[in-house]
Amino acid sequence: MENKRIKEYVHMFALAVLAGIAIGIGGVVYLSVENKVAGALMFTVGLYTICVHGLNLYTGKVGYLVSQPPSYLASLLVIWLGNLAGTGLTAAAVSQTRISGICEQAALVCGAKMKDSFSSLFLLAVFCGFLMFAAVDGYKATGNPIILFMGVAAFILCGFEHCIADMFYFFAGSAWSLRAIAGILVITLGNSAGAALIPLVRKMA
Repeated sequence: MENKRIKEYVHMFALAVLAGIAIGIGGVVYLSVENKVAGALMFTVGLYTICVHGLNLYTGKVGYLVSQPPSYLASLLVIWLGNLAGTGLTAAAVSQTRISGICEQAALVCGAKMKDSFSSLFLLAVFCGFLMFAAVDGYKATGNPIILFMGVAAFILCGFEHCIADMFYFFAGSAWSLRAIAGILVITLGNSAGAALIPLVRKMA
């Protein structure tokens, strides 16, 4: 039984790494496009890939915590770490290519985030988490990808905070610090709270 659980976690981690890579690619697109609207829409290639291929993205899974057993927390941790690894791998690979200039853009993005307060980061992350759950759950219910594109574009254009996308920006911009780590943890909590709002109300009903 223990070996089976370990294999499940390894598989879960691998799918989470792939999801992190997908979000990292979305980040590359966003940093490469001058038009913000086009970049926000094209970022969705990452989430669409994740949904179509059944990859594990923390912000797409955490909302279901309210209807899962406590052991689901361990799965979420594995997924979060896998997403972290995937975004790091993508950033490291991109830094070795001819498009490495986007790393300067990433550093600017990170600088703006680190000047913000933790309370602001948390609230912006709550809104993002709400939209991410609405997009992913809506896609599962309808199979219509438009809700994915609208949800992702909305959170980017509004300036909401997404913990996995931010992981990529911090890796690409070589901007990790104790303040950045704390910021990612705060954003993760905000995304989690926002993603849980709809499921919580459903459960109350």
